[in-house]
Amino acid sequence: MLTINVAVLLAVIVFVRLRRRTQARSRVDEQLTVVIVLALGVLIAPTRLGEGIVNVLGQLASGITQSSH
Repeated sequence: MLTINVAVLLAVIVFVRLRRRTQARSRVDEQLTVVIVLALGVLIAPTRLGEGIVNVLGQLASGITQSSH
C-alpha cells in the first residue's frame, strides 16, 4: 500500500508552482500558492522539524535585536 505524506505532497506542489515565471502567474494563481504555503506551514508546525525551524528563527531574531542595541 502506498501512503503519501500530505506535507511532502504540498511541499512538492509549492516547489513546482514557484519554479514558474512570475509574469505567467495570475492574481488567483498567486493567492492559491499562498493558501497552499499556509496549509503546509500548519502541517509542519507541530512536528520536530517545525519546532526546529521556530527555534532557529527565534535565535536569529534575538541575535539581530541584540546586535542593533
